[in-house]
Amino acid sequence: MSLLMFLILVGIQGSTAVTHSLKYFYTASSGIENFPSYVSVGLVDEVQISHCDSRTNENIPKQVWMNQVRSEYPNYWKEETETCLSKQQTFKISLQIAKQRFNQTGGVHIYQQMYGCEWDDETQQLNGYDQFGYDGEDFIALDLKTQEWIAPKPQAVSTIQKWDHNRDAVQYEKNYLTQICVDWLKKYVNYGRNSLMKTDRPSVSLLQKSPSSPVSCFASGFYPNRAEMFWRKDGEEIHDGVEKGEIKPNNDGTFQMNVNIDLSSVPTGDWNKYECVFQLSGVKEDITKKLEKTRILTNESNTINLIIPVVVAAAVLGLIAVIGFIIYKKRNAKRPPSPVVNALPPEETKFLPQA
Repeated sequence: MSLLMFLILVGIQGSTAVTHSLKYFYTASSGIENFPSYVSVGLVDEVQISHCDSRTNENIPKQVWMNQVRSEYPNYWKEETETCLSKQQTFKISLQIAKQRFNQTGGVHIYQQMYGCEWDDETQQLNGYDQFGYDGEDFIALDLKTQEWIAPKPQAVSTIQKWDHNRDAVQYEKNYLTQICVDWLKKYVNYGRNSLMKTDRPSVSLLQKSPSSPVSCFASGFYPNRAEMFWRKDGEEIHDGVEKGEIKPNNDGTFQMNVNIDLSSVPTGDWNKYECVFQLSGVKEDITKKLEKTRILTNESNTINLIIPVVVAAAVLGLIAVIGFIIYKKRNAKRPPSPVVNALPPEETKFLPQA
């Protein structure tokens, strides 16, 4: 593996979206030149709020509004940095254990943990998750309903047997993910409410590479990423010949998406029966684009080719973390900020130093 790119395609809740999330990604790697061996990223509603890596050795806020936490917890970022430094060491050990479990020595290897919580501010429904993996494949995951650990890989069986045996630790895990984590999520949402709840409408264009290519309806510049886009014929949504793309980030914090339609078998005279519809969460009015030949842009070299590098650069920058997955954690896991323990910042998860 000569080149690794870590992408997190991010999004955020709209003003009518009521489900909020707090996520942490911890990534350790080996064998990758010119890349930090450890990276941690925190996200609220999929917006990055913190970053730390083995090069800077400092946990820093990635949103201006995250500095408000200092007013309640003056040592917040100092203690976050201390956590980052200690986690680097445990992650290095855990990576070596993972390689031993899979009978590996050199080469490129990655492991990561993703954990966090969700809160619906309308129904008050709560949810949490804690997942581990190695070299891009699931390794261990917590089933919060049954309060049991799941091991998709045989190399993880001995680990979950130890974790499931400690019922007190499993119960603490559930309490943390559905209570303590949620308490901090609510704080963060309150800090960034003005930013997190904004809406930006996009520009919508019709693109076509050649007369025989599918027609692409392309929307760019919208915010948040809670959006839908589809084609209609005679006022009815259609799916045949339609291919929807993923929502992707722009370099200015907004998002873009596209939905293509193959009209190769449709007479040109019937094209005016089709229209593209864009719907943004938090905005009542839809944006519609009638399919007319005169509205279609065909200069792909000046349109599409400029979009791709911007998307890749924006996604890679700072939002690194979601490919590999990690193995172990210690019984007394450290987690995101816990307001019930002397007002300290997040006690993040640590991992077992030995198998």
